[in-house]
Amino acid sequence: MVNLKKIFVLDTNVLLHDHQCIYQFEENDIVLPITILEELDKFKRGNDLINFQAREFVRELDNLTGELLFTEGISLGLGLGRLYVETGKPFSREMEESFHEKIPDHRILAIADYTRNKNPEKQVILVTKDVNLRIKAKAIGLTAQDYKAGQVSNIDHLYEGVPIIENLPDESIGKLYGNMEGVALEEFDLGFEPTANQYMILRGHKSSSLALFDIRTSSIHVVQKQKCYGVEPRNAEQALSLDALLRPDIQLVSMTGKAGTGKTLLALAAALQQRRDYHQIFLARPIVPLGNRDIGYLPGDAHEKIEPYMQPLFDNLSVIRHQFDQRSKEFQKIDQLLQDEKLVITPLAYIRGRSLGKVYFIVDEAQNLTPHEVKTIITRAGEGTKIVFTGDVHQIDSPYLDTKSNGLSYLTDKMKGQAVFAHVNLVHGERSELAELASNLL
Repeated sequence: MVNLKKIFVLDTNVLLHDHQCIYQFEENDIVLPITILEELDKFKRGNDLINFQAREFVRELDNLTGELLFTEGISLGLGLGRLYVETGKPFSREMEESFHEKIPDHRILAIADYTRNKNPEKQVILVTKDVNLRIKAKAIGLTAQDYKAGQVSNIDHLYEGVPIIENLPDESIGKLYGNMEGVALEEFDLGFEPTANQYMILRGHKSSSLALFDIRTSSIHVVQKQKCYGVEPRNAEQALSLDALLRPDIQLVSMTGKAGTGKTLLALAAALQQRRDYHQIFLARPIVPLGNRDIGYLPGDAHEKIEPYMQPLFDNLSVIRHQFDQRSKEFQKIDQLLQDEKLVITPLAYIRGRSLGKVYFIVDEAQNLTPHEVKTIITRAGEGTKIVFTGDVHQIDSPYLDTKSNGLSYLTDKMKGQAVFAHVNLVHGERSELAELASNLL
């Protein structure tokens, strides 16, 4: 009988993405190249999530082995395969001729090549989030794939615009405006089953309405356009986004869309509008340095190093501030909130580990977070906290994330249909005609 079990050789970036990854390969065996233990050692110190993942994986490995040796492999548990650590192997002739430098990537590739030659009856697969390493592996005839746990299977449905339902009875739409309790779903022939807090545009022959489906009462409610701390919605998606941002029963919001659609601006305006309902407003974003180099390379003290990364957030705050006269109480209130640290603009790493009780927490550029990072943030939410994630999944700066594996896509996919969650995808750029043209054509 043919042995259908596979052998997966893991790259370091997979372990740093998910320290529980070794339990995601079912009954198949796993090989860890000895090189990754060297690399993990470099990531053990630090406060970022990548450092946490490194420490947790090493602890997990130590707990698994106990007094055992890796020579015969370590069982990963019932229904799972065995775990092996493979020591360094000499480069095959093909490897020698193809890769002259014995850098960690090539040493991992050499072990995957060795494992394949040692086990001709099994399929050996290199698992790495490094696209270039996958291409190198395929060039020498070795199967390679991305780490797929936590990936969204169908990304398209997450980033469609707000659905428009045409040819509805004007009488039914009229009832929405006259009934604050909402109108029963049965009144409308939508042609699909709406999910919790799904926003939509309803159109009759002579009337139309922005609407929200409330799963708790199985009813549809009208959504009124409203101005928010000087910011007025310029299109339907912005109006619907503000509704989600202002509803106290919606505790988690994801907002996606290309640059210039107003995601961060709307979230900040909504937070300022509701400032009396929360102890603090946090506006944070992950730091993903250009060239994948640590910010320690930058000159200056800690504040000077992070300032360039936070500037876009201050720019959005400046837009809101300048909706008002400098002598107005609204203008002065923003400065007072910053001074009293009621409004905090900071790198995301500075927020981790804090208790988030009664906080309006906006996470910008969330497409650069891993699913585990998003989970870590949300599980810190205390009573009365609202969390808003904004981002553009087509503008990912991390080399190990893509449209399917980033935390923003994962969050939107997994939370869809939950009564405390709402998602809006903004499709119309409002920054300027020039910015919209560049976004669409370049």
